[in-house]
Amino acid sequence: MQSPRRPVPFPHALNLFARHPRLAMANAAIAVGAAAACGFQPLSLWPLTLLAIACLLELVARCVTGRGALLVGWCFGLGHFTLGNNWIATAFTYQANMPAWLGGIAVVLLSLYLAVYPALATLAAWLLIRPDRARAGNARPRRFLALVLAFAAAWIVTEWMRAWVFTGFAWNPLGVALLGRFDARGLALVTPWIGTYGLSGLLVLLAGLPGTCLRAGMRRWLWAVPVLVIAAALSALMVLPDPWARREEGAIRFTLIQPDLRQEIVDDPRYYEANFIKMARLSLPRAAGEKRVVFWPESGLGDYLRDGYPDYFYQMYTYAGDPVIARERIGRVIGAYGLLLTGGVDLVIKNDEEIAARNSVTAIDGGGDILAGYSKAHLVPYGEYLPLRWLLEPLGASRLVAGALDFWPGPGPRSYDFGTWGKAGIQICYEIVFSGEVVDPMNRPDYIYNPSNDGWFGAWGPPQHLAQARLRAIEEGLPIVRSTTTGISAVVDADGIVRAALARHTAGRIDGRIPPPHEPTAFARYGNALPLAFAALLLLGAFSMVALGRRHR
Repeated sequence: MQSPRRPVPFPHALNLFARHPRLAMANAAIAVGAAAACGFQPLSLWPLTLLAIACLLELVARCVTGRGALLVGWCFGLGHFTLGNNWIATAFTYQANMPAWLGGIAVVLLSLYLAVYPALATLAAWLLIRPDRARAGNARPRRFLALVLAFAAAWIVTEWMRAWVFTGFAWNPLGVALLGRFDARGLALVTPWIGTYGLSGLLVLLAGLPGTCLRAGMRRWLWAVPVLVIAAALSALMVLPDPWARREEGAIRFTLIQPDLRQEIVDDPRYYEANFIKMARLSLPRAAGEKRVVFWPESGLGDYLRDGYPDYFYQMYTYAGDPVIARERIGRVIGAYGLLLTGGVDLVIKNDEEIAARNSVTAIDGGGDILAGYSKAHLVPYGEYLPLRWLLEPLGASRLVAGALDFWPGPGPRSYDFGTWGKAGIQICYEIVFSGEVVDPMNRPDYIYNPSNDGWFGAWGPPQHLAQARLRAIEEGLPIVRSTTTGISAVVDADGIVRAALARHTAGRIDGRIPPPHEPTAFARYGNALPLAFAALLLLGAFSMVALGRRHR
């Protein structure tokens, strides 16, 4: 007679992972990926990011097959992007066309795609360095160092690809974890020479250094000395005020407005006039005859400012009822010697019907005249337009931004010379995250104006957005002025140091002088050719390590 089977004690349930090592590695990679995202704002636990990348390298080193390396990288990306992009789910709570719970599913679905890029990086590194399927986990120091170099190179290339494939989603490059607090640049001070993507590769190198040293054996314990020195230096750079930052004052006076217009009301026509009055009161000049630039945020202005639309648009959708009246009252608010740069919406009209919209910035002087206009080029898929509308709209999908019209893109970075008000480059909201794509190289501005509406993005999105804007300032050597509806609004100098900021959900203004620009940096001259050249150099080093190892054997 067969005895009844005994229940498996709880600790023995861990045997499931022992019997299925691929499952164990997949779960470990997901956890490691989530830990790596903790280095981003608002947590800023950058040592955890370094530790997580070190663990990822160990997992890849233990992969016996390329398929295993691909799985590890993909699972890492799934955990990494799901946590890092959790703010996207918040945006679904501010629209009525789709259920709010769909936001969590959208974050995971996006992460399933974005995880392809870390997966390609891990697979490429494994194929380049471990084609002979050496015994897993026993990589010698040279071979492990080659793996680190190859993975750093592959990460640079795949992160650069993520910024442009399918229009790109460049949010949270890994290197942003090495950006220090507001008065420090951290290790990001090297970005003028290697770019943001190169900074991500440098983070991988730092994370791989301890594993390489440990594999050198106890007889070479002195290898631990440079690790401790680098750790101490990096800690100092991240937490201490930047000793190399310049603190010059510029000549252009400005007033930056943060009206704290909550997302619940910013697109509601019933609040357009109240919103305008709130911004107007914050914008009044402090002294008669004051010459200054006034910055208003994206989405804050409800009036149509341009002529030529059918009359019923002005009557139905604006409080002023006439674009001339709307511009003239703005001129009275900013003063005769002022210039306003404000976000707004322009329409594309054909046969007296609107066929599209443009997310725009309009420059208006104290006389109510329009001096220039800029249209956003990098639009947000599913936010400002619905891809595959013919397929998705019948299934119930819609844009997150209010309205049925898709937005059309503008021509790209432009600089506008406003004379004594300076030469302004303009990047609207999401555009500022694209490394190497924020400045017209043939017409370099004095500063970049970055209006935004971060009210969609909960507690995680706004500080992440500001951090990436700071990287653009360091790369290009240009100050950035950010005006947002709900925060974080800030003035960032050309070294990436935040000179002044307004916290989230605070109405207020910042007055001062725009910090001066630096001379064009190496990145401003050569763009993303620099990080790609850095990746090629790392790859050459990886092949050299492999060749030395074979020669030694």
